Amino acid sequence: MVISEKNNVLINLAELLKKNRPEILRQNQLDMNSFSDMDESMRDRLKVDENKVEGMIRSLLEVASQDNPEGKVLYEFIREDGMKVVNRTVPFGTILIIYESRPDVTIEAAATAFKAGNRILLKGGKESFNTNTFLTGLWQQSLSENGFDTNFVEYLNLSRDETQKLIKENTRNVDIIIPRGGDNLINFVTENSSVPVIVSGRGNNFMYVDDNCDTEMAIRLIVNGKKRISVCNALDKVLINRNLTNLNDKITDFVSQLNNKGIEVWGSSEISELNTSITGTDDEAVLFEEFMAPKIYFALVDDLNEAIGMINHYSGGHSAVIVTNDTAKADTFMQKVNCAAVYHNASTRFTDGGQYGVGAEIAISTQKLHFRGPICAQELVTNKWFVYGEGHIRE
Repeated sequence: MVISEKNNVLINLAELLKKNRPEILRQNQLDMNSFSDMDESMRDRLKVDENKVEGMIRSLLEVASQDNPEGKVLYEFIREDGMKVVNRTVPFGTILIIYESRPDVTIEAAATAFKAGNRILLKGGKESFNTNTFLTGLWQQSLSENGFDTNFVEYLNLSRDETQKLIKENTRNVDIIIPRGGDNLINFVTENSSVPVIVSGRGNNFMYVDDNCDTEMAIRLIVNGKKRISVCNALDKVLINRNLTNLNDKITDFVSQLNNKGIEVWGSSEISELNTSITGTDDEAVLFEEFMAPKIYFALVDDLNEAIGMINHYSGGHSAVIVTNDTAKADTFMQKVNCAAVYHNASTRFTDGGQYGVGAEIAISTQKLHFRGPICAQELVTNKWFVYGEGHIRE
């Protein structure tokens, strides 16, 4: 597709969002009212306010400003006999994304897919049906007004059984599936899909607080990591070096500041004995859990290697942080921790395509193939070999 034509669709859609802002908010309120008993995490994911609409508009303009992901020459070679071999990027084809009740994904995921020349099938949660279908209508209006087939972006209103049949039988000729949700959804898709899957895995992000660190910085990063509880880049676990100076006082300060923000602190029985405000548990399942709640878990470790081992065993492979003044330790941590994004003295909340300067994302991949971390327009392509000859034969 011609880059200017694709950009016109994205820019026009941004204008449609501006013009239809009141109706977007009204449709979202219908969804919010229909599921009034939802928990705080779900409410945060579902709610669309002025800021979220602005975020959608901004993401569309950012994606429109990017280079064309299609047609990039990755490799070029002319043989001695004159035959030309070129490797270029091409779209995947049709992408199916199954996602949680976040209406902004309807705009941002489709924008990244479309910019890369793909068609996209959207399957959102039932809780956001009104918002998602209205936003998809705006997508299709922009496509139509700019001479594109409206089925470049489609919303699938399917039951659970119909969705599972689509995954198993690939009734819509899908080329790739991206499941964004809990372990049950991801496991079902990876076990039953006949086409490649990009896993947008769970968070369960960890921080290691080294004994040589700025503890005021550490608590700032911890509190920021819990600023939004419903997002996959939220912080859930904090591992503290037991040799930290004035350990008891530092833990008391951490717990106090978190409690003041309405965050419940859990921890191992060992660390809970140091502070009665910590709810103690040694249930290993807690270490694997992504909380999606105003809750955080503390534990003590002997050293950097123990912290790395725990993170690689229990985390979701999403994001991990080391807080330390020792750059050598930080480098070891960042090289050895098996996560898509690793941080030295910075919050996990930065794991986001927009924050990395690459625009809207369709998912944050926690696997090592195809790409890892935020999957944006530039990553939603594959490659193809183009060979140009003049009757060449291989002897």
